[in-house]
Amino acid sequence: MNNDTDDRPEYLAACHCGTVRFTVRLTDELKTARRCNCSYCRMRGAVTVSANLDDIEVVQGAEALTLYQFHTGEAKHYFCSRCGIYTFHKRRSSPNQYGVNVACIEGMSPFDFPEVPVSEGRLHPKDSNQRGPVIAGWIRYQPNSEADK
Repeated sequence: MNNDTDDRPEYLAACHCGTVRFTVRLTDELKTARRCNCSYCRMRGAVTVSANLDDIEVVQGAEALTLYQFHTGEAKHYFCSRCGIYTFHKRRSSPNQYGVNVACIEGMSPFDFPEVPVSEGRLHPKDSNQRGPVIAGWIRYQPNSEADK
């Protein structure tokens, strides 16, 4: 990553077991947080944020990353081969970006967002006449104040 002129913060990120560690700069901080309802993302359940391809650097454990592809094979989903945690994926919808699992970013959690938009992924924009992303709905999280007692 080029640190000379980029004033965006650099975040540390890792899988659950710490084998895979990476740094990331987000395209628009947490404003890009979203989920997707395609068959794969429904099962994965992660909240993702956006990073440009040049804004992720794997600093440890690149050899432990496992690649998963399906359908057209254009999207590339990376996981830690030891703990199974999804870390990031190269997007089919925006091939110049990665979607990054917000739960991997140090100090962040998918429960930090009271509401997360869900992209309509059952019919991918590249497979239809859609002109860009469509919001299928929202996932909401409301903490239970009684849980901390």
